[in-house]
Amino acid sequence: MYNLVKVYGAQVIGIKATTITIEVNTARGIKFFLVGLADAAVKESHERIVSAMNYNGYHFPSSQIIVNMAPADVRKEGAAYDLPLAIGIMGAAEMVETKNLSRYMMVGELGLDGTLQPIKGALPIALAAQRDGFEGLIIPLQNAREAAVVDNLKVYGAENLKEVIDFFNGTNNLKQTIVDARKEFFSERKLYDYDFSDVKGQESVKRALEIAAAGGHNLIMVGPPGSGKSMMAKCLPSILPPLSLEESLETTQVHSVAGLLESGMALITRRPFRSPHHSISPVALVGGGQHAQPGEVSLANHGVLYTDELAEFPRNSLEVLRQPLEDRKITISRSRYTVEYPCSVMLVASTNPCPCGFYNHPTRECVCTPTQVQKYMNRISGPMLDRIDLHIEIFPLSFQELSQSSKGEASAVIRERVVCARKVQENRFKDFPHVHCNAQMTGRMISQFAVPSKEALLLLKNAMEKLDLSARAYDRILKVARTIADLAGSEDIESMHVAEAISYRMLDRGNWATR
Repeated sequence: MYNLVKVYGAQVIGIKATTITIEVNTARGIKFFLVGLADAAVKESHERIVSAMNYNGYHFPSSQIIVNMAPADVRKEGAAYDLPLAIGIMGAAEMVETKNLSRYMMVGELGLDGTLQPIKGALPIALAAQRDGFEGLIIPLQNAREAAVVDNLKVYGAENLKEVIDFFNGTNNLKQTIVDARKEFFSERKLYDYDFSDVKGQESVKRALEIAAAGGHNLIMVGPPGSGKSMMAKCLPSILPPLSLEESLETTQVHSVAGLLESGMALITRRPFRSPHHSISPVALVGGGQHAQPGEVSLANHGVLYTDELAEFPRNSLEVLRQPLEDRKITISRSRYTVEYPCSVMLVASTNPCPCGFYNHPTRECVCTPTQVQKYMNRISGPMLDRIDLHIEIFPLSFQELSQSSKGEASAVIRERVVCARKVQENRFKDFPHVHCNAQMTGRMISQFAVPSKEALLLLKNAMEKLDLSARAYDRILKVARTIADLAGSEDIESMHVAEAISYRMLDRGNWATR
């Protein structure tokens, strides 16, 4: 007896998925063959499928079975092929009707009792199913809402193998999962855990964070322990412009591939905030590994990557961030694979100013020498600082400031100003498809869009000479001054805008550690 059946699964590569055709052929004999560059997890599916079929009252075919997974040059990894392999084998053995198999893509890991376990990458798989013209996608129930945000694709969540068998045999219908992606997206995207109204004092730091949000600038806060650096960094997402639906889909894909979406979640509606510990490895920070996974910089895509105690990070971990921060994407090349992840992030860093933490503290004495202070800050390389537009010094609040009962300005009010400034920038860069904010301007664009007035240029010249500012500070000051002018509703960059931008370059001053 000879019978050939085709079913379809998917392999996630980076944040995109490729359709995998699974051909199952039964013939006379007793052996089981699985070919097509499958890893150990795929080959082990045989045992799970046998157990699941027996538990649900079916017997594994006693004939010879050959399974081919195409294309042969794409490595097949993971247990998500269990479901299509099981249905393909049962279809070839005439236990499942095969007439509708070509209309659906299937993914799912089987338990020994046939229960379908959740998988990673459901959203990219659903997008691949829609792209390749499949009518529907059958997926574990826990992943159904995540996949159902894709338009023009019927998504069916199943709890076990028996439900899928009955669906194809026409004895039971699976319930289609329907998600109104736009309604869900717009109803939840303004909910934040932290708000600037809860931050007392620190008006200069709030101002710097507002400028950073308005222009998409990277920022570093330097100050002693307990001065509020972490709290204000956590408030930053609440003043950034709300995620667009396109940004939300891309960010959700990254978290889906990493398996970090909560069960039942359809879309990420708020800008992510990631805060890795300073002991993190380079691979965990930018992604990769034996089985490629996105790193922290990609998980923060379209949000904030907060590096607390920046000077304590290993030098090699920090240096791998340099290119991703500039290119806003990261390509990971290994002998077995090459993947690309998006990483359009705002880097917000904080650090103590010295080993003891109390350099420039208003009330506590620092026990470090100027050499020790400079050596500590030199752990952050010049090229890394070159990618940080704003440097702000932060000090602890006095008792009088802490005891104030009045609340600060709410994040919603600040966000309105930020959104207005971003709209100005969107209009300015409408002819540049990959530039969306002032922080992304190239040198040529700075010469076109960030030209200071004569008085402002003279002020910048004097500041660079008297404050011993480094050459890399020049472009950064003009970018920040452009954002300050946008917040003020000014088309021209005036002296006041440049003066404020200069005040945010304290780490470029040659005498900073000797004050």
